[in-house]
Amino acid sequence: MAKEITRLREVGSTSPQGIYLYDPREDVWVMQPSDDPDPFIPKEDGYYVIYFDNTKCPACRRYDIYWYPFVRRYAEKLNDYKFVIVLCGWFARDCVSPTAAATFTYFDVHASPTTYLVHVGGGEVKYKEKYEGVLTDLELEKAVPTFKERAEKAERGEPVKKPIEDEDTLLKLLKKLIQEASKGGT
Repeated sequence: MAKEITRLREVGSTSPQGIYLYDPREDVWVMQPSDDPDPFIPKEDGYYVIYFDNTKCPACRRYDIYWYPFVRRYAEKLNDYKFVIVLCGWFARDCVSPTAAATFTYFDVHASPTTYLVHVGGGEVKYKEKYEGVLTDLELEKAVPTFKERAEKAERGEPVKKPIEDEDTLLKLLKKLIQEASKGGT
């Protein structure tokens, strides 16, 4: 008997752990059936936006506020992009999905949320960018739609600068502000 495919409007803290691909025609996230111990590594040519999510991650729930509206707004405009969620309980060490756990390990994800932008050409990963922490809608709009141009530059051997450096992320900015405020208040 065939296993029923999980289709969710949004993936969250109570969702089954695993790999989800977004279907913009139906506005649903479709869980990919797999008990494979190998990681999900995109093979089909195109551009991937991969959100590494943990069910026990409060920051991920804050990120969801920006992530889901962004995906709905851009998925059809960016038709050569695929949106993916990799969901575990708490990284690879607490994950009931062998594929999702292996994917966290393969991409070396140790902060959540983490967003990877990946360009695949000729069936192999050609270029990728990693963003740790919550990205706001403005940061997503700054990084994702322009990723294709950066990936093409990198493939031509030209220098590429990420539009958001790690220290620019909202989480890093908040930490910096808190540190400065604590120094000034003592």
